[in-house]
Amino acid sequence: MYDSRINNSLFRLVDQEFSQSERLLFSSGNVTEVCDAVGQVMKSHSLSVKEDRTKLDARMHFLQLGEISVSRLHYGASVDIEPGAMKEFFLVQMPLSGRAVIESPHSVVDSTTNLASVLSPDDSVSMQWKPNVDQLMIKIPKPLIERTVVGITGHALHETVRFDLGFEWQRSREWTSLLWYLLTYAAQISPFENQNSLILGQLEQLVATCLLSCHSHNYSANAAKSKPSIRPRHVRIAQSYIDAHLNEDITAERLAGVAGVSVRSLYGGFKDFLGISPMQYLRNLRMEKVHSELQGGQAQSVTGVAMKWGFSHMGRFSVAYKNRYGESPSESLRRL
Repeated sequence: MYDSRINNSLFRLVDQEFSQSERLLFSSGNVTEVCDAVGQVMKSHSLSVKEDRTKLDARMHFLQLGEISVSRLHYGASVDIEPGAMKEFFLVQMPLSGRAVIESPHSVVDSTTNLASVLSPDDSVSMQWKPNVDQLMIKIPKPLIERTVVGITGHALHETVRFDLGFEWQRSREWTSLLWYLLTYAAQISPFENQNSLILGQLEQLVATCLLSCHSHNYSANAAKSKPSIRPRHVRIAQSYIDAHLNEDITAERLAGVAGVSVRSLYGGFKDFLGISPMQYLRNLRMEKVHSELQGGQAQSVTGVAMKWGFSHMGRFSVAYKNRYGESPSESLRRL
């Protein structure tokens, strides 16, 4: 249900949080600089300014919250954007003003303040942003959404997750309340201080669950038919421990001890509610960390990053990495 008073207040909160200089990622009128800067946060893409009376006057504010990020982007000119497929993440784009045309292989959306767009990793998209469009964007890692779908449905994925392209985001009280919470939380922290990893893990999960619950996707019917899937306490405890001690030596026996159950019960709980073993859950999270660091521009070597996150057998690690991301670890490192 749409409530204009609540959403107008939300827009003011966005203005408050994403006008601060410490959250400003860049401000530029140079096409190459703008394309490179946005590409560092999102992905490489092509950007062209359409010939009209407006000039490129781009600015981007940015907030990192664990594995998810919240951004505000304005180009100030009419631009064509060709990013292809997102590949590694989902992207929710919510116009605060103006309009943009988003085209995927399955549909076309004329995105306005009432209609957001949700880009799915495997869908190649092209976009036309009009001069006055100003968008709030949330970037969510693909593995986070996939794990959450498995947890909700209780079944392994049989195809990639795909959301409907158009999302009437302002009509969802759950979604607008989530935005309120994220922005209010952000207001309490400095961009330069270390954030609590346990809280961030819960925030990430909340964002993924909320999007899957509020917006249609190709697993919506399965989720509606599934029984309520509240994870047992011992599974939640083990997940929280893994999240907080990801770069430490973790064994199934240690996890079982922390959770207060037998190893057999621990494995059974993970299999029933997450579709994977606790050790596979651990490896998946560590692999995401490696992938993120290799793409982050600071890594010096593949071996160093892999060893940091507990991968000691480089041969098996390289095979698993390529199976997951479609390229070798060294290719990810060289692409920067």
